[in-house]
This record gives sequence, C-alpha cells and structure tokens, in this order.
Amino acid sequence: MAVTNTGIIILGASGDLAKRKLIPALARLYEKKEIDASCVILGSGRTPLSSDEFRHRFKGPQEFLSMLHYHTGMDGIKNAVDSLGDIRKYIVFFSLPPSVYGATAKKLSEEGFSDQTSIIVEKPFGYDYETARNLNRELQKYFDELQIFRIDHYLAKEAVQNILVFRFANSIFEPVWNSRYIESIQINAIEDIGAEDRAAYFDSSGIVRDMVQNHLSQLLCLLTMEPPVSLDAEDIRKHKMDVLKALSVSRWAKKQYRGYLDEKGVPADSTTETYAEIELFIENFRWKDMPVHIRTGKNLGRKGTEIGIQFKPIPKLLYNKTGSVPPNRIIFSIQPDESIIMELSSKIPGSDNRLTSTNMSFCYHSAFQVEIPEAYQRLLLDALKGDRTLFVSAQETEISWQKYAPVLVSEKPGLYDPGSLPSSALGVNWIDFENYGGACT
Repeated sequence: MAVTNTGIIILGASGDLAKRKLIPALARLYEKKEIDASCVILGSGRTPLSSDEFRHRFKGPQEFLSMLHYHTGMDGIKNAVDSLGDIRKYIVFFSLPPSVYGATAKKLSEEGFSDQTSIIVEKPFGYDYETARNLNRELQKYFDELQIFRIDHYLAKEAVQNILVFRFANSIFEPVWNSRYIESIQINAIEDIGAEDRAAYFDSSGIVRDMVQNHLSQLLCLLTMEPPVSLDAEDIRKHKMDVLKALSVSRWAKKQYRGYLDEKGVPADSTTETYAEIELFIENFRWKDMPVHIRTGKNLGRKGTEIGIQFKPIPKLLYNKTGSVPPNRIIFSIQPDESIIMELSSKIPGSDNRLTSTNMSFCYHSAFQVEIPEAYQRLLLDALKGDRTLFVSAQETEISWQKYAPVLVSEKPGLYDPGSLPSSALGVNWIDFENYGGACT
C-alpha cells in the first residue's frame, strides 16, 4: 500500500546528498507507486531558492516534480508544509552536520512537530561513547526513541539483508554456524581512492570511526547473532546487541598511506589512521575462542566489501592424508558484485583421486532479473512506513562505541604505500578476496 498524506521534509536540501541520493530515491518510490501524490516533499536549506528553482535541480516525472517545494530556513516550516496538502504525519531527514542535530531537534519541536513526526539522522552518531550518549539524550529531549531513525546504509544493501535469509532459511548452515566448525571470520572493506575532497572531514574521524564502529560491526552482528524469535525489528535489535555486548577487542594495528599529510585540509602532524586491522572475539557459547578479523582502509588499489567464513580443515585422513586439502569457505560479496560463493573440493575428472578447489556461485544480478533498490530508496520507504528493522537504536550505538574505545586512542600510525594492500601487521593469513571477484562478471 502506498504511503499517503505525509510531509517529507529534507533539511539541508540544497546540499549534495539531496541531489545525488535522496530526491532520486523518492522519485523511484513515486514511480513504483510506493508514495502517492497526496504526499508533499519540502526541501529546506540556507540557500535562498524558489520552489521552481529547486525543482529544476532534479529529474523525474513531471507529476513527481510538482510534489517538490522549497522553504528557506526553518522558521515557519511546519505551517509551510501544512499549507501544501492534507498532511497527517511528518518525516524529517537531517541532511546536516551531526553537530547541529540537537539544536535542529529543538527547533522542530518549537515549530510544532510532535507525536506525528519521525526524524532520520545520518552517521556519525557521536565521536566516542560520551558524545554518542550526549547526542542521544539531546534528541530524546524532543522526540521519543521510537520516532528516531538512525541510518546505517550498509543495512539496506540487498546482499547484507540476505545474510539472515542465508542463515535462517536454509537448514544446511545453522548446525555448523559456530566455532566448532568455523575457524575464523574475516571482514574486508577497502577502497581504491584516498580521502581526496573529504580529507578535512575524514581527518576528524579516521577509518575506525568511519567504518568499523558502525557499518562493519553491524555486518558482524548479522553474521553471528542467535536466531531471533521473530523478524520484528526490536527482536532483531536485541539479538544484535547481545553480540555487541559479547565483543572483546584483542589486537589492532593502524596505518596511514604515504601522501595523506599532503591532502587538502589535513594537518601536517595528523595521526589519523587511513587503514586499520582489528582482531575481535565474541565471548559467548557459540563463538568462544574463534577470532574475527576486520580490515578496512583507503587508497588500497581495489574497491570491495567482502566477508569470508573459513571453516576448519578436515582431518588428515582419506583424501587429506598430507593435509593439502584447503578448508571450505563461504564468501559474501557485499559490493561491488553482490554474490555468495562457496569454495569446495572436487575430484579432477579423469585423474586418480586428485582434488581441486571449485566454486559454487550465487549472483544476484543473474538470479533475479530485477532492479536492485539503492540503499536510500529502501531506507526512506521503511522510515515512511515506520519499519525500524534496518535502523540502529541508541543503545546499539553506545555499546559499540564502548567496545571500540581502546582502538580510538590516538597513536602514531605506521605507513603504507598507496595503491596496494599492506601486509598484515597482526600476522593474519588474509583470504585473497580478489580471487573471487570474477565469479559474477
């Protein structure tokens, strides 16, 4: 059923996020009849614009563009949206710096937005545990926790959502999904570009705050959480928090690519890491003593987000008397080519029991001849419908910040050459994820 009679307000609508992601996502939702013409989309920003000038920035069906309006600043914004239609509920997207979230929530409350209003906020949710807790308390002065939607766009990727389906809708995997059979989990999230035009912002956070504490921890929770009783949002969140509570950071190494200090906006004495490698353990019955290795960074010569599940080797019997048979692996490719790959051992045809590794591949694009929704498209629709499954709670953010506190301490990073992956400083035998990259091309 289409979303109706809703005021969709984008604060910071004159900025880049609205142009590249938010308005195009809303246009696709309109084309797919997920929202109808009784909704009003009101952009707000400091840049003075007429509604016509605002509409001319975007492409889409004329009927959709006629739903777009613009209001300069926030004074009178509720009256402005109410004057444009029969509006019964509101959703406000903060396309703004996190430093103004609290003041913005206060202003919305003063303007009359209350029970029928939801707000969507982007990461980062704080800089550490204390700032995250303070931010959550500030927002909760004006809006109930159930009205606050904290975006982690990784959770809206189809390949990420399919992790729970893979685990809990296929009986062959759940019995072996534990440390008795799995040797290690590796999460790899690397970029081929450096900080570039985001260098000044990035230098205030670093790769651990930018990627590990939020996106990659959420991936780990979905991979390792216990089976929920239902698919209700709060039930799933509870089980994710159980994983976060059990996390223990063991070792880490942080590095910086050579030339980072020359990026525009980066101080000459910056100790901000552009690469991090972290070893974790999950101290619960299912995962006791099994290491989790996370690797993420910039300017590493290749772009990709992958998860590697490495199983324990088979005993040195039968086909593996010499110990040469490699362990089985499952590779989840999150981006750029969404796929799931299982690495198995098979007999070489015509040989005398000689084995080789073979892959079984599931590729999203070839399996489903449909458009895969862009992350913001899914997140906006869920928020409009009040579905909180793909959003992060205040408690999740605070627990995660607490767990990674040791890694956040400023320290002089090592160096690595841009354009290539550095060798593991922790002695981890990393899966060569690039070997699996052509499975779906």
